[in-house]
Amino acid sequence: MSRTALGGTDTTHALATSSSAVSTTDSDSSAQQIAKKHMLLALAVGLLPLPLIDVAALTAIQLRMLSKLSSLYKVDFSDQLGKSVIGSLVGSGGSVVASTTSTRLVMHLIPGGWVASMVSTAVFAGASTYAVGKVFTEHFASGGTFLTFDPEKVRKYYEQEFAQGTIKVEQSFAGVKP
Repeated sequence: MSRTALGGTDTTHALATSSSAVSTTDSDSSAQQIAKKHMLLALAVGLLPLPLIDVAALTAIQLRMLSKLSSLYKVDFSDQLGKSVIGSLVGSGGSVVASTTSTRLVMHLIPGGWVASMVSTAVFAGASTYAVGKVFTEHFASGGTFLTFDPEKVRKYYEQEFAQGTIKVEQSFAGVKP
């Protein structure tokens, strides 16, 4: 192929672009697997009947997912930055933890409420982990880093992916009976 036949692109550039597209597809596929694995781990943690332990475990799972995604996309990672971006994206950090914990504690006082509490916490944990994974996959794939992350710019996307995550979680339990 000549430079003019490709609109000013020579064969070497075309091959590099083709190779890059395959690499991007491989990274996207790997990122999806990382997010799915961590979503399922978060679901399991959400079923723990221990209101404070589950929050700590969920944070650890989401941090591990961010670490794996940042390694995949060759982005520098630190636990402190990871905690900061998760807190700023998922909510106002402490208020989400406080409301989730207090709701679970109250639900344990109602007969049968602990079951509803565990299920709702599992759905939240799985869906939020899914959404965080999707947001950071997109951010890292477009060349972003933790330092360039702006939670306000992606909040609507996070909410959309959270809704999709809720559907994915429900599909994971389709046909499962207590």
